[in-house]
Amino acid sequence: MTQQRPDRADLEAARGRAIGDVLPTAGRPLAVLLCGINPSLYSGATGHHFARPGNRFWPALHRSGFTDRLLAPHEQHLLPSYGLGITNLVDRATARADELTEAELRAGGERLAALVARVSPRYVAVAGVTAYRIAFGSRRTSIGPQPGTLGPAGLWVLPNPSGLNASWTLAKIVEEFARLRAAILASAARQDGA
Repeated sequence: MTQQRPDRADLEAARGRAIGDVLPTAGRPLAVLLCGINPSLYSGATGHHFARPGNRFWPALHRSGFTDRLLAPHEQHLLPSYGLGITNLVDRATARADELTEAELRAGGERLAALVARVSPRYVAVAGVTAYRIAFGSRRTSIGPQPGTLGPAGLWVLPNPSGLNASWTLAKIVEEFARLRAAILASAARQDGA
């Protein structure tokens, strides 16, 4: 199924639009809740997370082994069948993440904590270290596992998969997604062995 690409008017009309979370039904396991910074205008126009052409989220998810095939953004509803969910720190669609205020990001961190308490993922992975630093007041955070937890969930910071994040190649992003997947599998094995 091909999706029609939004035009300039569609993108402008999407400014400020929110996208719903993709979560499993109550009682279904959630291995990782993936958290973007906020929807792009392209995502706002299509209603699909990480939908902008050039975003490396979907290829990284597949190449790291989280999904058995490359999913298209319009197939985001399939993620719960893989034990995955998606949310954003801030719901407001913008052209660039730097349009968000620090207050919005801090409020997004609080909203994320409340969502985690409700859906109990094994891990929360925020895709964007700068946004994570602001949202959680952790100025020295780097990519990878974080000390402590967010409610019941382990914390991980992934590189922002946006094509605008040129300092991270797809191969390097895939490596970080794969490190997270390995940690999830190790955690599940420890839990099953307990």
